Amino acid sequence: MRTTARTRAALVAGCLLLAGAAAGCGDDNDDKADPMRGQQWALDALELPDAWQQAKGDDTVIAVVDSGVDLGHPDLEDRLVDGYDFVDGDKRPEDGFGHGTHVAGIAAADTDNGKGIAGGAPGAKIMPVRVMGDDGSGSNANITKGIVWAADHGADVINLSLGEGPLMSNLLQGGILNRAIQHAHDKGAVVVAAAGNDGAATQPYKVGTPVLVVGASDQKGRPADFSNFGAQDAVSAPGVQILSTLPTYTVELTKKNDSGYGKLDGTSMAAPHVAAVAALLHQQGKDPDAIMKTIRDTTKDPGSQKRLGLGVVDAKAAVDAADD
Repeated sequence: MRTTARTRAALVAGCLLLAGAAAGCGDDNDDKADPMRGQQWALDALELPDAWQQAKGDDTVIAVVDSGVDLGHPDLEDRLVDGYDFVDGDKRPEDGFGHGTHVAGIAAADTDNGKGIAGGAPGAKIMPVRVMGDDGSGSNANITKGIVWAADHGADVINLSLGEGPLMSNLLQGGILNRAIQHAHDKGAVVVAAAGNDGAATQPYKVGTPVLVVGASDQKGRPADFSNFGAQDAVSAPGVQILSTLPTYTVELTKKNDSGYGKLDGTSMAAPHVAAVAALLHQQGKDPDAIMKTIRDTTKDPGSQKRLGLGVVDAKAAVDAADD
């Protein structure tokens, strides 16, 4: 099954364009601006910089259950905790495809380090769990194991940017993945999942499964044309031309771009933005049910844009509500 981001998305050598430098995109000093921050329109659309005044996701672990992570990426290496590789069966979940590295950077890239980009939850840690191979595919069995492993090893938020192909129909039927998500919830983890990229109305998870489904919106706050919609209590977040980290070595998504950064489209990119907001609320002491409810209750009114579900997430409103 294919579980990658929308492949029509353009990769850009953003680091080279901005600084004429290698993947690091800056020096090693802390408390220095991230040079590519100006290209991250999504952070501002979600009101994340304002939300950081109250919480940054400290003491929170976000599990990225995906294709692994570039473990030596200069914008990620200091944010990592131990993970696991269910494809190769070892403790080095190195990304052989590129998707997981992009997702991880959106969620919690190193911030104010003078390099690259800012993460959505600058205080959070990333737990890389590899369940997808070098071709971007993964089995239900490995995805299930990855979710359960992450929950059992201390993940507070679990991101599932796996929203394409047969995966959705399997989840709809209420199989083992639904049970894994319920297990994670029962262990105290919030599960955030991409809605999928077929541009179709769908209910990807069995009704009642404790998961926060995320569709994609564009720079104007409209639903992205590729985003699935119609899931129960789904929300939306930016998922078009999203700049994030990519592996600093050659994999499928970096064959024409070795800068360490690039832009992708997809609900796969929308979900980790919401995982970041969940991390901020976790720092504020909210449990999984309260986190999901707060995010849903504080979305921006979608008006007539029903494909946005409950609306685009508003991080500042969410952390303000959590403080009430």
